[in-house]
Amino acid sequence: MSENNIFTSVESLNKTIQELKTKHKIGFVPTMGALHHGHISLVEKAFKYADVVVVSIFVNPTQFNKKSDLELYPRTIDEDLKLLAPYPNLIVFIPTVEDMYPATFENISVDLGDVATVMEGKFRPGHFDGVMNVVKRFFDIVEPDFAFFGEKDFQQLAVIQFMVKELGLPVEIIPCKIIREESGLASSSRNARLSEKDKETAVLISKSLLIAKELSCCFSPFQVKELIRDLYQLSSIDLEYFDIVDPATLKSLTKWIPGAHACVASFCNEVRLIDNLQLTDNRTK
Repeated sequence: MSENNIFTSVESLNKTIQELKTKHKIGFVPTMGALHHGHISLVEKAFKYADVVVVSIFVNPTQFNKKSDLELYPRTIDEDLKLLAPYPNLIVFIPTVEDMYPATFENISVDLGDVATVMEGKFRPGHFDGVMNVVKRFFDIVEPDFAFFGEKDFQQLAVIQFMVKELGLPVEIIPCKIIREESGLASSSRNARLSEKDKETAVLISKSLLIAKELSCCFSPFQVKELIRDLYQLSSIDLEYFDIVDPATLKSLTKWIPGAHACVASFCNEVRLIDNLQLTDNRTK
C-alpha cells in the first residue's frame, strides 16, 4: 500500500477528504484493527456504494470497561495494511488517542433510553458512551456519505443508527451481515486470542443460536432461554447473557414477534465473545 494512502493526522486527512468530496462519494469502515475477512467484507461492500473508502484503525480506550481487555486487544498494523493493500481508492486512517481526543474535544450526550441499558449496556456500563463519541468524532473527520457496520455487534449497530437519527447526521448507515469461520464461529478480532482448542469450544456459541432458532417453533421465548442457558451449564463456556429481544427496542420478549433476535455474550478462556441470530422471520408468527 502506498504511503500516500495512509494518514496519521486529522489535518492531513481533512485536506484530502475535502478535495475528494467534490467529485466522489465517501464510504467509511471504522475498525479497531486486527483485521480479518469480516472486515474485508465490509470494505468490499463499501466499494459497491462509494468511490473512495476510508478504513480507520484505532483501538478506542473509552469503550473498554477493563484495562486488561484494552491492553490485550490484538494490534497487528503491518498485517492489517497487507490485507488492505489490494484495494485501490482506499485510504487508511491511523490516528493517535491525542488526535481523536484533543484538549478541545467535547463529549456528546444522547439519551439512548432502553437501547443502552440492556445486554451490553447492562454488563459494560459506559461502553456505548465511548462508542457514540468515537464514531461521532470519526464522522466529523471523515464526513462519509455511507458508513458500514457489522451486524455481529447487533446492539452497537442499533445505538449508532439511533445516534445518527437523533443528531440528524448526514450519513447513511449500512448494516452488513455477520461473516463466520467455517466452523460457524462469528469472525472477530478477539478470535486471535483463542487457541485452536478454544475455537472448537467456542463453536457452541453459534450452535446455541441455531438450536434456539429450532426451538422457537415449539417453545416460548422464556422457555427457549432457559433451555439454552442449561446447555451452557454443561459446557466450559461462561455465559454472561443469552436474551431474546425485539430487534427495534432490544427489550426482552415474552412472546414471539416478527424478527425476534437472540443475542449472546460469553467468555471462552477469559476471551469475551458475542454473537446473535434472527430466530423468527419478518412475518407475523
